[in-house]
Amino acid sequence: QVQLVESGGGWVQAGGSLRLSCAASGIMFSIDAMGWYRQAPGKQSELVARIARTSVPTYADSVKGRFTIYRDNAKKTAYLQMNSLKPEDTAVYYCTVTYAAPGVGVRDYWGQGTQVTVSS
Repeated sequence: QVQLVESGGGWVQAGGSLRLSCAASGIMFSIDAMGWYRQAPGKQSELVARIARTSVPTYADSVKGRFTIYRDNAKKTAYLQMNSLKPEDTAVYYCTVTYAAPGVGVRDYWGQGTQVTVSS
């Protein structure tokens, strides 16, 4: 059973930094893609960053130049380094993994979410 455990959220003042981690377990083969979404109160979910196994990362325009996604394939972990945080980055951040589990096929898996709060 694939499970994702996120950590690293919290409270920070504007201009500060946080690093989110997403550790995947129950993974037997290579992960196709890892990414982060976020959802702020009253707003739609937004793709923040995504990194596939063999391609360059992609980012939402709102975080380009401030956020960096990277992955450690050996540890089956994705990270989201968030710098120069703004109050509008406040949201629940969700890790997602695209993975082809044996007998299941390709599907997306989601973490439980971690709160990031940026104060002005």
